[in-house]
Amino acid sequence: MTAVEHPAHDGTGDPGPRPLPAPTRVPFPVVDEISRHCLQEEEPETVHIEVHLPGRLDPARLRAAVAEALHRHPRILMREAPGRWYRLRYEWELTADPDVEVVTFPPPGPDALRDARTRALTDAPPLSASPPVRLEVVDEDDRSDGTVLFLTINHTALDGPACLRVLATAAELYGGRDNSPAAPPVRTADTTAPPAEMPSPWPPPARVAPGTPRGSLPSPGNGMLVTELALPLRPKGSPYTVNDQLMATTALTLAHWNREHGVRPRPMRITMPVDDRPRDASMPIGNGTRLVDVPFAPRELDPLDMPGLLRRTAARTRALRSLPRPQLGHGAALLTAPWAPVGVRAALTRGLRRAAAPWTSTTLLSNIGRVPYPLDFGEGAGRAHAVWFSAPARMPRGLTVTTASTAGRLHLALRWSRALLGHGDGERLRDLFEHYLRTTEVNSTEVTP
Repeated sequence: MTAVEHPAHDGTGDPGPRPLPAPTRVPFPVVDEISRHCLQEEEPETVHIEVHLPGRLDPARLRAAVAEALHRHPRILMREAPGRWYRLRYEWELTADPDVEVVTFPPPGPDALRDARTRALTDAPPLSASPPVRLEVVDEDDRSDGTVLFLTINHTALDGPACLRVLATAAELYGGRDNSPAAPPVRTADTTAPPAEMPSPWPPPARVAPGTPRGSLPSPGNGMLVTELALPLRPKGSPYTVNDQLMATTALTLAHWNREHGVRPRPMRITMPVDDRPRDASMPIGNGTRLVDVPFAPRELDPLDMPGLLRRTAARTRALRSLPRPQLGHGAALLTAPWAPVGVRAALTRGLRRAAAPWTSTTLLSNIGRVPYPLDFGEGAGRAHAVWFSAPARMPRGLTVTTASTAGRLHLALRWSRALLGHGDGERLRDLFEHYLRTTEVNSTEVTP
């Protein structure tokens, strides 16, 4: 008999502890690897989700519900596997259990909400610990019995819709209420619409004009402003969607902002994430959106021709959504192919990113749309009445616009690089956005100066 058939014993009759199986490893997808190549400590790649509930949560029950939700979506239980610079791929290491306590309860106080928002922008959950997600539970002030959940995500690993799916599972486990996603709205295709005409993609697009960052030397990182607005009206049977209204609003807002700051008109390109994943329990967890750029010529951004602007925007967004395309384009797919060690490809990716900065889109508009889950935590805690998202706002864009709708209201988050804008600039952009959102209600052609 061989030693393999009869392993050695220590003389006590006990063969000793068996070695644990090695964790499963998964190569980084394209989006994860590009993000990993370009990490910057001064501007962390975090996604922030802020959920407002009318009541309070029991800490032990919530921790148990979140732990079970993580196990029901095991792809979220991952950390970056260690490796040398010359390895060909980064890899995720899938773990059986969390390495860290995901749910924390910061002490309440008058600045608790502000401090939690700041942490969501400045402190990314580490990639070295599973899962790269943090959930902070903050009680509102004494005038309210409400609770705010701050979900902070390391965007190198995960995106907002995927983590919202996990949070919806936790809500169902906590409260015992059905948190299945609502059916998506039915869209009827307009087969009579002409092909979309697109401006030339070659001229460098407009940049957001610098504002007035606080202090003589702007601090690193991101700033953010969140606000609640009325959903824009849209005539029944309109050929455009609310997303098209938001796209046109964003373009007009930035064109106005740049005019105010003496910047000559330039073509504008607005990046739009497209997410085709199902919202039920089968939703793939990770970074699952692909990015397309919606172009606008300077002459098209005329609020007096809002019907024409909305028609062109709708035609372009429909055409771009329907085009099959890798998540970040063919160039990113080539950069992440294992033809050289990751250290070499990382240096090349960072160099190309700097060289391509003038052609980076003007801004990113991420419209989550109607939040598909009730996010109902049951008796005592209640159902979410406001949900905000925000996406990273690293330069050279320096500004991202994220919208979602809950309980019949539009929740807008403006997030900016502090190297570009200050809080007063964010307030001005919010006011312009609100104004132009109302002008997209094209039953009236009057425009306030």
